[in-house]
Amino acid sequence: MNSKPRIVEVRQNVLKHNDEVARALRQRFHNAGVFVVSLVSSPGAGKTAFLEKTLTRLKQRDLRPAALVGDLATDHDAARLARSQAPVKQITTGTLCHLEAAMIQQALEEWNLEELDFLFIENVGNLVCPSSYDLGENLRLVLLSVTEGEDKPLKYPTIFNTADVAVVTKIDLAEAVEFNWAQTNANLQAVRRDMPVIQVSAKTGQGMDEWMAFLASASRSADRTPRG
Repeated sequence: MNSKPRIVEVRQNVLKHNDEVARALRQRFHNAGVFVVSLVSSPGAGKTAFLEKTLTRLKQRDLRPAALVGDLATDHDAARLARSQAPVKQITTGTLCHLEAAMIQQALEEWNLEELDFLFIENVGNLVCPSSYDLGENLRLVLLSVTEGEDKPLKYPTIFNTADVAVVTKIDLAEAVEFNWAQTNANLQAVRRDMPVIQVSAKTGQGMDEWMAFLASASRSADRTPRG
């Protein structure tokens, strides 16, 4: 007996439900005036360090950021982000390799979104599953570190096609690992032409001013009109 049609049907139903919840979330974010950014990457690409620096800088500007952090186990990342003094909540997924809109909806039950300016959603470290799941965000970042190699966009084209911005992290290590920026950028543009790319180092601060300016511009220009 061929079970593939049944598997496809279940997957379609799951994604349909996720999209419905994501649309409701996007409307809720819109009504509250919150700009929502999701971050995806493979494990070890530097999402948490990058996000901690982002939260800290926003707090220093008297803005009101918060973060939801997805991981298979432990609350280590949430503890790190809490050092920024921003509200942080951990979402432990167990065996699930991605966040879903319903998880975001549940995690926000105790928060008043009208008290926030920015909400960041750090997804589970994975470049495959998160590409299919809308979380109601305004902006999706895909991060890749200089230590991962230049061909990451070619290996995982779907996640780069569904992202709005690529952030190249750990740029302070570029020379040590003989990172080829020109080749990486060519691969990014081959997968997603004219995709904005920002090079950063959370350790040295290189590129963080450019990223913060990009974030400010994106949040100002967003019409907050639900896309779903």
